[in-house]
Amino acid sequence: MVASAVAQDTIAVLRRQIAAIEGRLAERLEEPAAAADGLVVRAGGIARAQEEGFVLSTGAEALDRTLGGGLPKAALTEIHTNETRDAGAAAGFALALAARALKAAQAPVLWVGTGEIFREAGSPYAPGLAQQFGIAPENLLIAETPKLLDALWVAEEAAPLGVLSAVLIELRGNPGKLDLTATRRLHRRAQMAGRPVFLIREAAAAEPTAAPLRLVVAAAPAAPRMSLAGALADCIGRPAFGLRITKNRSAPEIQFLLEWNAHDLTFEERRPQDSRSVVPLSQRGAYPAPAAGTVVAFGSAAARTADLQPARKEQPGDRRRRRAG
Repeated sequence: MVASAVAQDTIAVLRRQIAAIEGRLAERLEEPAAAADGLVVRAGGIARAQEEGFVLSTGAEALDRTLGGGLPKAALTEIHTNETRDAGAAAGFALALAARALKAAQAPVLWVGTGEIFREAGSPYAPGLAQQFGIAPENLLIAETPKLLDALWVAEEAAPLGVLSAVLIELRGNPGKLDLTATRRLHRRAQMAGRPVFLIREAAAAEPTAAPLRLVVAAAPAAPRMSLAGALADCIGRPAFGLRITKNRSAPEIQFLLEWNAHDLTFEERRPQDSRSVVPLSQRGAYPAPAAGTVVAFGSAAARTADLQPARKEQPGDRRRRRAG
């Protein structure tokens, strides 16, 4: 009996040590209470993780369950886009997460990017950020740097301070300076401060990094705005995001369709009845296209073949030299 208790304590210590090395919760290494949803999380582990502040909840229950309670708070999280045109969606998704972190920590948010990034994707608009994400201008710090190395330096120096709710660093593509060593430094500094660092990567391919979680974000069609009487005409509903988890140690790859509730500052899953996209009608005519006009019937293939003249026999002078290769 005593030997069994000692063995259990030893296993628990080893699990905590492994979890600390890998940057995740120890509960994810324990035996699941129920494997119906495919999660390796002990019953009650998600609630404890959220209560103790180990994770940053998104508000979407299914997504939080998949992530073991939410995004790891003291860690580097990658937010990717496959195309440059989705840069706004990725930045909006990261700002929504930062808004939830700000709500919990009541500290400013730092947004770091190069001049090229802000010229290509657009500079932050303070009134819009305050309205959509609840981030007041005094709670948002923006650092625009001329070079990539300067942006990495600012993020690395700011992340371990512990006086920020979150650090956002926005980069483009797969620069050589953003290697495994650089992401390890960002991840380590996030662990030191217990604050999230969100690495936004526009039009980037997946590559080895120290981030325990990688999310691929794309803009999704907005659902119609609903009222008690039904859908409102010519009104677009909440911003929507297509989310795909491509790197996660505790769950396989999975996709979600989320909406951002700017009033409650939380994500919500799109309901099946709200999955219709809003498409404007054509301004130059009827939509959809009018029906086809008169249908003309063509003769049969056999009749057309009978009317054809037989081909003339090929003569030697008709043969031409062909180009080699």
